Formats: sequence, structure tokens, C-alpha cells
Amino acid sequence: MKKKIGFIGAGKMAQAMMEGMVKSLTIPKENILASANTEGTKKIIKQKYDICTTLNNRDVAIFADILIIAVKPDLYATIIEEIKNDIKQNVIIVTIAAGITIMDIEKAFGFHVKTIRTMPNTPSLVGEGMSVICANDYLTENEIVEVEHLFQTFGKTERLEEKLMDAVPAISGSSPAYVYMLIEAMADGGVRQGIPRNQAYRLAAQAVLGAAKMVLETGKHPGELKDNVCTPGGATIEAVVTLEEKQFRGSIMSAMDNCTNKVKNLI
Repeated sequence: MKKKIGFIGAGKMAQAMMEGMVKSLTIPKENILASANTEGTKKIIKQKYDICTTLNNRDVAIFADILIIAVKPDLYATIIEEIKNDIKQNVIIVTIAAGITIMDIEKAFGFHVKTIRTMPNTPSLVGEGMSVICANDYLTENEIVEVEHLFQTFGKTERLEEKLMDAVPAISGSSPAYVYMLIEAMADGGVRQGIPRNQAYRLAAQAVLGAAKMVLETGKHPGELKDNVCTPGGATIEAVVTLEEKQFRGSIMSAMDNCTNKVKNLI
């Protein structure tokens, strides 16, 4: 990719994206510029990814063809006010914050600007991210595809209508946290039975990885895959019954509802 990529903000999510872009070798390092809040963070980013760095957000705005604003939701208005007179005429603004709408971005700039709203997740750090995107009407299909290809350097992408974007954190952006809790609980259960902890974590994590891959690669319904593991009268169905009695699925869905409600009230 020949376009210049700018990051305003260098937190965990931005770093996960930088990692994927740099490892992919599809974007020259000199075509990436990131701004940081402190000299310490700036040095860390420079050392880890060997990309261009700055403490000045306006430098990034002037530089970028694709500008990724990677700050907390409550900072977006301030950042945009700072940079709006420095962006390129045809820049593509990319947001990654929950709750920030395309209309919020357009109002903050005060003029027509190409905007893509996204929701990536932290597994991007290991090249297994899931990023959901939607765009306003000022982008061409080729421009949207170009941003998709950028995000595909660190995982997979899906398009959704913007009206569904507030539901994405619960199922994709925040959900790795639920899975980590599941892995931890499974490992604790293994340790309780005498399995060494390091091995228990590996066994649990690989089981989750393998199960996810089965869903993605076979195309079978998760319920069918679950049924295939449950031998009649066997141990697995006993575990499944216990999870149902403890409202495992209902608890997950309630957690997702609370996550979504929080996203809708962030700003």
C-alpha cells in the first residue's frame, strides 16, 4: 500500500494494529506515523515497530492519507478541534472508539469528511483480530476496500450497517475478556483435579482455539458441533446440563446486553 497511515493515539489497540501492519510487510514503515502523549510512549513505539513517531497530533494530520483516531471516546471532540484545519482534502478518517458515530465525526469537523467507523479487537496483536466497519457516503467502494485490506493485515473484517455498530463491542470487541475468563475457569478446574497450572492453561486455550476453528471452517451450527461431542449418557452431557442449570448461556447474553447499554451511554 502506497498511502500514508497516521495514528493519533498509541494505546493498546493502536499498538495491536501497528504490530499487524508492520508484520504484514505490505506497508513501508516510513509510511506510518504515530503520535503519543509522552516522550516515553513515543520512544517505546519507535523501538517496538521502527515507525515514525511524534508528540504533535497536527504532524499526523498533515501526513496521513488514512488517519486513525485511536483515543478514548471522550477525547474525540478535542482531538478533532485540534487537527481539523490540517487534514488533507481527501483524507479518510477512521475511528476505533465504541459509541462514536459517523454523525459525531461529521459534526465535530463541521464539513464533509470521508469517515469509516470501525470496531477492532485486541487479538489483532497476534494477527487474529476481528474488525467490523461501516462507512459514510463520501467514500468510494475502492476506498472502503482499501481500508478493509489495511485491517486485514491483522485479522478479518466484516461490514455492518451503522445502526448495529453499538452491538459489536459485546460480541467482538469486548468478548475476548469473556473468553479469557472461560479459559481461566477451565484451567482452575483442571488444577483442582491435579493438572499443573501451565499445562492446564495450554489445554484450555487450545480447546477454545480448536472449537472456534471448527465453527469457522466447518460452517456447522455450534449446536450441532456441541451435540457431536456429547455421547449419550457420557461425561460431556453431564457438564452441559450443569452449565444449563447455572444459566451459562443466559449469563453470557445478559453480560452482552449490559455491555451494549454501556456503549450507548458512553458519550
